[in-house]
Parts: sequence; structure tokens; C-alpha cells
Amino acid sequence: MASYVLKRFTGMIVVLFVVATIVFVIVRIAPGDPAAVMLGPDATPADIAALRDRLGLNQPLLVQFGVYLGQILTGNLGDSIFLNMPVLTALGQRAEPTFFLTLFSILIATVIALPIGILSAYHRGSLFDQASTTLAMFAASVPSFWLALIVIQVFAVRLGWFPVAGYGGPDTTLFERLHHLVLPAVTLGVVSSALILRFTRASMLDVLDDDYIRTARSKGMAETPVILKHAFKNALIPILTVIGITAALLISGAIVTETVFGLPGVGNLVVSAVMRRDYPVIQGALLVVAALYVLINFAIDMLYLVIDPRVRF
Repeated sequence: MASYVLKRFTGMIVVLFVVATIVFVIVRIAPGDPAAVMLGPDATPADIAALRDRLGLNQPLLVQFGVYLGQILTGNLGDSIFLNMPVLTALGQRAEPTFFLTLFSILIATVIALPIGILSAYHRGSLFDQASTTLAMFAASVPSFWLALIVIQVFAVRLGWFPVAGYGGPDTTLFERLHHLVLPAVTLGVVSSALILRFTRASMLDVLDDDYIRTARSKGMAETPVILKHAFKNALIPILTVIGITAALLISGAIVTETVFGLPGVGNLVVSAVMRRDYPVIQGALLVVAALYVLINFAIDMLYLVIDPRVRF
């Protein structure tokens, strides 16, 4: 087990190093002078030179890379050019809407996908199975921004049950803020449920015909314990994997939904940073999202130890 944990942890560190290197290279090879792009066309040569010196762009690339890695290890992602604050502070101020949006979206997706996927596998070939598979394919192909506009039109404009956009002001209670997240969470949850549903169905189909399932049934065990205790438990590892991947993708993929619903989250911050060419924010956001992606996958790997005893030996 120790070897398994060490191997996964080492892989996580290597992936983070590779991501940090790629982000560094992408920013440096982008067309144009980053300092000139940040300051705009009205900047004077003196202003550009001063910003280049401030960002360390006049130093050799290897020196810049070493300083960059050192800053990452100390938790320093630089300062935003336009917000006049550390990048970590800017990300922290925008983290709450993105965190709750991701959490609620994955909960909605899981609640939708798991029972339907299990029932679809159990009733394979039935009308319910065909209908659920068709709906899953439809949900997977629907653009999230289109579905967002539909739910806004129906539930916010016509019925008036939920706010059209926004996240509430500084004095808004947490309940009211969460109320603003219902429609975007449903939008992302429905779209994300398709992948989880298909993996749940496929994983259940792989185990329902195994010998131990037939043995449990031959002993007279009720069908519900057979499905939930034996079949679902042994089909859980690939399902957990896809849930973890979906959660990680939701963190980085909420940009469009946050923009449509006007949520002041990390996605909206990244869009603003791209429009302003605020490279420190773009660079820092990519690193944080990549780190969260890797950490979620590492946590899923650790759950394998709890769920499947075979992983421990």
C-alpha cells in the first residue's frame, strides 16, 4: 500500500511540474511583447521597459524559470497588473461561487446519473434503457450555454422562480447566494450527468453477469442487495474515476456558464484577464486549476484503497 501511495504522489508532483513548465513556455512564446500587450498601444518605451524589468522579462529564460519555480514553491503566483493585488488574493475572492457551483453541479449530476445508470444496466435492452441512453447522448451533445439560455428563459424570466444572473451583493446571505446558483448548477449538472450515466451503465453491465452475482442469486439473496451490495460495489472504481474527472473538468469548464449567468467566479476572472492580457492572472489561474485537477485525481486514487482491497495488496 505504501508503494501505491508513493507512486501516485510522485506522479502527482511530476504532472504539476510539467504543467508549470508548459504554462511558463506558453506565456513566453505568445506573439508580441507581453509587457507591451499588457500596457496597450499608448504605452511609451520607458513604461514598457519598466514593466519588463518589474516582471523579470529582461533576464535569461533559465533564470526566469528558476525564479518562477521558486515563487510557486513559496505560494507566490505574482501580482495582477490590472487588479493591483496578488493573484492568489484575486483567485481567493472569486473562489466561493466557483466552489459551490462545482460542488452542486457534481451532486446533481451524480444524483441523476447513478440511479438511472444502475436501472438502465439492470433492465438492459428495455424501453427504459433505450430512452435513458438516448437522453444521455442528447445531454452530452447539448452546448451548456444553449441549455443555460433555455433554463433562464423558462425558470427565471417566465416563472420567476430564480434570479436571472448575478451572485448577490456583499451583504447577501449565503442562502440567497446559493439561490442564485440553482440554475447554473442544474445546467452543468445535467450536461455532466451524461458521461457518469454511461460509465455507470457500462460498469454495471460488466459485473452483472459475473459468477459471484449468479452465486448470490442462487443462494436466494434479494435482488436489491445483489445489485447494490455486490454488483455496484465492484463496479464503483471506474464510476468514481469518471466522477472525479467530471468534478475536475467542472472547475475549469465553468467559464462559459459563469459568463452566461454573470457569476463573479474564477471563470469570469480568467475571461477578464484574457481580454486585458493580464498574464500573471492567466498563468496563476491555470496553475491553480491544474493543481486542483491533479489533487482530485490523487484523492480518487486514495479512495481506491478503501473501496477495493485488491489495490492494497
